Parts: sequence; C-alpha cells; structure tokens
Amino acid sequence: MSHDKTGCQTIGCTVVSCKHNSQGMYCDLSRIQVEPMTNCEGCHSGNPADESLCGSYRAK
Repeated sequence: MSHDKTGCQTIGCTVVSCKHNSQGMYCDLSRIQVEPMTNCEGCHSGNPADESLCGSYRAK
C-alpha cells in the first residue's frame, strides 16, 4: 500500500489568523509540517492540543 498521496488530498483548516487560510476553511499549502509542542508542562498527555501543532502556520 502506497502512502504517497501527493496531489490527492486537501487540507482542511479553520485557523483564519493564518496567512495560508483560504475562505476560512482550507489551507492553500500543498504540504504542511506537523510538529510536537515544545517546552510545555503536561505534554505527551494524549490530548491532541498537547501533541501537535501546525509548523507551517504564519500569521496574516
């Protein structure tokens, strides 16, 4: 099974403060970088908000 989905996916995003946000519901980037939170208390809790962030975020 191939894990290559280049060009076959869309990235949903409702973070309207990001300059890559389109129409309040999509990311214009063809690829995003997901990164773990760093320097936080309680990280690795299993809570999605503690485990990953969009490293491609850029403020408008």
